[in-house]
Amino acid sequence: MSAAEEPVLVRAYDGIGHLTLNRPRAINALSHDMVRIIHAALRRWREDDAVRTVVIDGAGERGLCAGGDVRAIYDDARAGTQESLAFWSDEYRLNAEIARYPKPVVALMDGIVMGGGVGISAHARHRVVNETSVIAMPEVGIGFTPDVGGTYLLSRAPGELGTHLGLTSDRMDAVEAIYCGFADSWVPGDRRADLLAALAAGDADEALAKLAVPVPHESTLAGQRAWIDSCYSADTVEEILDRLIKHGGNAAQAAAGRLAELSPTALKVTLRAFREARSDPALEDSLERELRIAVRSLAGHDFPEGIRAQVIDRDRKPFWLPASLAEVSDGDVNAYFAPLEEYELSLPRPDLTGDAR
Repeated sequence: MSAAEEPVLVRAYDGIGHLTLNRPRAINALSHDMVRIIHAALRRWREDDAVRTVVIDGAGERGLCAGGDVRAIYDDARAGTQESLAFWSDEYRLNAEIARYPKPVVALMDGIVMGGGVGISAHARHRVVNETSVIAMPEVGIGFTPDVGGTYLLSRAPGELGTHLGLTSDRMDAVEAIYCGFADSWVPGDRRADLLAALAAGDADEALAKLAVPVPHESTLAGQRAWIDSCYSADTVEEILDRLIKHGGNAAQAAAGRLAELSPTALKVTLRAFREARSDPALEDSLERELRIAVRSLAGHDFPEGIRAQVIDRDRKPFWLPASLAEVSDGDVNAYFAPLEEYELSLPRPDLTGDAR
């Protein structure tokens, strides 16, 4: 395999350890091999004095990363094997590594950044967006729950915005991503080369302070906090849906219509995951819970069915089972959160006196 065909381009130069996801035709969707390559490079560079700053970006014009390779997950679900468990375990360990990395990690969140792409970027010390950025955790749309630390991030967005974004799978642009805590800095796309040169020349904080610009407008979501907080603060999905319907506003009605199309099980599991993640002392607690949910989702009906409908057959007509919120019992939801015994992730806990993003 030539260097250009490698799934991740790994280079070290001028004080930078540069990781480029290199599957542009798949919008750099993460495979297990890619996770292993990235993690191995980060481990090497921890003790390498020649690497001062790590940069993560994606090849091509479409985006940093569209998420995990859900086709492989679908094949695993049908075969009943354990490959997805190994993938998720390694991926979540990588997410935690990025969050706790001792050197500055600069994630360039150009274009589409979804699912697993959020996991390798939004936990970094410096999260850079621009006018092309489109960021989302769309997992509920395929009968799953936001993972890769997504429940941790979404649960810490202002008010109930994370609940709204996570349950509806709505997308954020760069302005909303900064407002909701998924990004820090706006550096226009035409300054990319300047940013890399500045990072090579010196300190990451100084480089971003020099090249970042103010966001071009106010957050739209900030102006919608009143109805979002009122509707999504309910304790159950049923009550959230009822409040959205009774609100009467166009945006609330659109959200209600969206929720009515989604997996009732995924909605209930996701809401509980968000509520529990709010009190998590560390990202690692959320990642461990997310693995429990992921494993149970893989063995269930709605997650493979959601992938089939949205990615494999693309008929956009998933058959959810159970088909209604009323049919999803508390016991059904509880089963997703039960310990995994020997498969527990059991991540080491950081010193929480520092940044616990």
